[in-house]
Amino acid sequence: MTEVKAELVGNLWKIVVELGSVVEEDDTLMILESMKMEIPITSPTSGTVTDILVAEGDVVQEGQTVAIIE
Repeated sequence: MTEVKAELVGNLWKIVVELGSVVEEDDTLMILESMKMEIPITSPTSGTVTDILVAEGDVVQEGQTVAIIE
């Protein structure tokens, strides 16, 4: 199990993947908006998205777990 964490504070603008999506390392999972910039949250490993812990429009904090990949 791998926890995907946000690297900075921002608004979760878009979730690109769905539960059950198979992803490769460095695939974009979500897009944060911070200081009028779009910052991708990427997968640290290959696997299947088993949990998405945030919703579009949420404010996420630095270090917050946003998804689980197995």
